[in-house]
Amino acid sequence: MAQRRRIAFAGTPAFACVALEALVEAGHEVALVLTQPDRPAGRGLKVQPSPVKALAEARAIRVVQPRGLRLDGRHAEDAAAAREALLAAAPEAIVVAAYGLILPPWVLELPPRGCLNIHASLLPRWRGAAPIHRAVEAGDAQTGITIMQMDAGLDTGPMLLVDTMPIRANDTTGTLQERLAALGGRLIVKALADGARLVPQPQPSLGITYASKIEKREAVIDWSAPAAVIERRLRAFDPFPGATTVIGRETVKCWRARLVVATGVAAGAGPGEVLGLERDAIRVACGSGALDLLELQRPGGRRITAAEFLQRTPVVPRQRLGI
Repeated sequence: MAQRRRIAFAGTPAFACVALEALVEAGHEVALVLTQPDRPAGRGLKVQPSPVKALAEARAIRVVQPRGLRLDGRHAEDAAAAREALLAAAPEAIVVAAYGLILPPWVLELPPRGCLNIHASLLPRWRGAAPIHRAVEAGDAQTGITIMQMDAGLDTGPMLLVDTMPIRANDTTGTLQERLAALGGRLIVKALADGARLVPQPQPSLGITYASKIEKREAVIDWSAPAAVIERRLRAFDPFPGATTVIGRETVKCWRARLVVATGVAAGAGPGEVLGLERDAIRVACGSGALDLLELQRPGGRRITAAEFLQRTPVVPRQRLGI
């Protein structure tokens, strides 16, 4: 039977919940959970706990929610309280999964076995905040999970375990995230079980890319881009922030599209121009090629098919989207 370890866990979104659940189910003692403060969310902007906090409380695990971890920073009082909580918890290691705060040196040095990060990419590709989004957006054929021994850099620490996963042609960030979360849960349990048998490997010096945070301004569809690029962005920005365009007088989210493979289909048409209405789609010219929009969402509404959308919103050939 694998050794039962005393650990702390730092994470915030649903992605991290899978790893926390896996650690608990494997028999490890999670002495403390760090997660982001409660924030407004949802249509009513009601203050809500993070998914990790909700899970930790359901499991009767102590939770602390510092606004910052720098002892000399703006939220020094929060940081000092978190330090006291970590010292009292005395974890052998801290497991980190999409926490959302940078860990300063005092945190990295506190546990004897250091801090282990569950990173959703094949490092050193896609270091940073949004590795799943950026892998889908870039059209990568595969991604994976890296269990990394954290250091003071941005996802620069040595690698302990790596496992790959293909990115399917229809994957969104949401669907890929679910599979990666499950893989991350399995790998972190294995990393703790293997312990000293794992040999840290430095990250390669070649192939470094950075996955910058997704900004809402990126959501606006640039119809002058190639159709393949736009189609990938729709999938990359699902479920957040959603790709948008103006149709008539409404700003509409476009969730799903398919590439139009016929050659010359958009010849002579300007980017964003409606080429025609199919039974299940709105065909739109792009900078090169064309897309069939299949699933859309009006402000305040739900996701609906293009056929449903057209029942209430008139769209005609040669109409220009995005203006």
